[in-house]
Formats: sequence, C-alpha cells, structure tokens
Amino acid sequence: MRKHLLCGIFLLLNVGVLYSAERVEPIPFGDMDSWVTRYIQESKFLSGKTVTIYAIGPRDTIRTTQAFDYTKPGNPWSVSNAYARVLGMDKASGTTRPERRGDGYCARMDCKLETVEALKINLKVQIAGTIFIGYTYEPVPLKGASDPYSVVEMGRPFTKRPAAVQLDYKAKVDDSDVIMRATGVGIVKKMQGRDCAEVYAYLQHRWEENGKIYATRVATAYERIWNDVPNWVNNHRIPFRYGDITEQLNYKDYEGLNKHTFKAKNAKGDMVRVQEVGYSDEQPTHLVLMISSGCYPAFTGHDGNTLWVDNVALVYDE
Repeated sequence: MRKHLLCGIFLLLNVGVLYSAERVEPIPFGDMDSWVTRYIQESKFLSGKTVTIYAIGPRDTIRTTQAFDYTKPGNPWSVSNAYARVLGMDKASGTTRPERRGDGYCARMDCKLETVEALKINLKVQIAGTIFIGYTYEPVPLKGASDPYSVVEMGRPFTKRPAAVQLDYKAKVDDSDVIMRATGVGIVKKMQGRDCAEVYAYLQHRWEENGKIYATRVATAYERIWNDVPNWVNNHRIPFRYGDITEQLNYKDYEGLNKHTFKAKNAKGDMVRVQEVGYSDEQPTHLVLMISSGCYPAFTGHDGNTLWVDNVALVYDE
C-alpha cells in the first residue's frame, strides 16, 4: 500500500511539473552586455564638443558624425539616445548608457533636464531614458521637437504568444509631486504630477487600410515602479493579460487603448499613427515593448529618476 501511495505521489508531482513547464527565451541583446559606442561632433554653434552616446547592438565604435541604422536585422532594440540635425547644426542627446554590473553590463536610463546652448541662448529639454523594440530614424529633423514620434516606429513584427516579460531591475524614483515640461522652445513649465519608471508590452494585430494602420490589442503586460528599489530584483515577471483587460481585476486607465502614441510606416513609407480599435484574440502581428525611467509623454517628467534593467526575456508556457 505504501509503495502504491508513493508511486501515486511521484506521478502527481510529475504531472505538476509537466503542466507548469515553461521556456524563457532571451530577447536578442537583452542581456545588455553588447553596445555600440558613438562619438558625435556637435556643431561649433552648440557645444563644439565630441559627445558620446550609445546604442544596443553588436559591439562597435563609430567615430564619425552620422545617422545610426536601427533597421539592421537581428537587433530589435532602439534607444532614446539620438543624433539630431537642426537648422544645419549637429546635436547629440544621451540618456541611456551601459553600466557595469558584475562581469557584464546593464542598461541605465536617466530622466534629465538637458541644456542646449545655441548662440548664447540656453534651451532646456526634459528627456527620459528609454529602450524599446522598434526603430529610430536619424538624423532627427527640426520637426522632431514638435512631433517627437515622427521619427520613432514603435513595435516590430512578432507572431508568438508569450506568458510574461521577464527582466532584472532596480530603480531610483523621487516622490516629488512636481514635474516639468521642457521642449527646448519657451520656458520650462512646472506642473503638478508624479513621475515614475515603467515597463509595458503589447501584442497587437495590425493591418492597413487606405494608408492608415489599425490594430487590435491581443495582450497587455504593464507595470509602473513608483518607489525606490535600491537592490536588484532578478527574474521579475510581468504577466501578459490576454483579451479585454478592462474587464479584468486591477485594470488601470493608463493600460487602455491608445494611451500612448505609436507610429509606423505604411506601405508607401509614410509614418502614420497606429490606431487601436479594440481588443481581440487574433494572431499577433507585432510586439511593442517599452522600458523607461519616466511615464509621461515626450519632454515631460521629473529630473533625476533612474531605472536600471538587465536580462530582458520573454517567458512561454510549454
């Protein structure tokens, strides 16, 4: 009897393992150990200095002032760092960089109020450090200040159905209730608000009609980090919630449809807004993944917040 009982327990344990089996699939370059170092010579009417900025990707060093090609196959990442050419002047901006972690590196993303000096005029721009799945099209033109999303294509083709996003992270988040909006044009505006770091991922089913791009939301993974996390949290998981999340427990308004501005190139190569029109259980066509030290739209946030991330992966149920 005892023998049969032990066999039964062993069988149940194995069945439990079978049904809880999973696979963790690292996102290419998600270990944050490989970076491209770029040296951008700013115009003499600005700083005149050589500024160092970084991109995630195969290790390389670029010593010329040139646009970076984020469309190379095999590397899904883009970053908030950018080379801009405005009124014939070269400018570099960097809020994301590698930082040593043990024997490798992690990604450090800072919220910064950056000062640009041009012709003895100080211009201030609020920028959040960000990494994301998608493309940035450089050099950023003059209109990039008025429409920053005109040069950012959010999301890449993707057809799988993961169970969660996994990453290591730590954070420095100020509890200030004041945020700033600084676009480089006009004065810095201070407003009431609480900034925080955030990680979100969407699975979308996209299609194009008459040059416009539409999408249904297949799944949502979202987490905001409101407080300091001084020590590394390893293998942290943010589950994907499939279907209409508005009917699910703990739904937050900022997780809903069209709460962020996403643009993508249509068949003609024009950048157009991706319009989410509902929830569905269709086959995903695109993955959107954004990791940022701030949660507000471009040029708005709190100076001083920092988010560190490492080992970004997707988890699948087997």
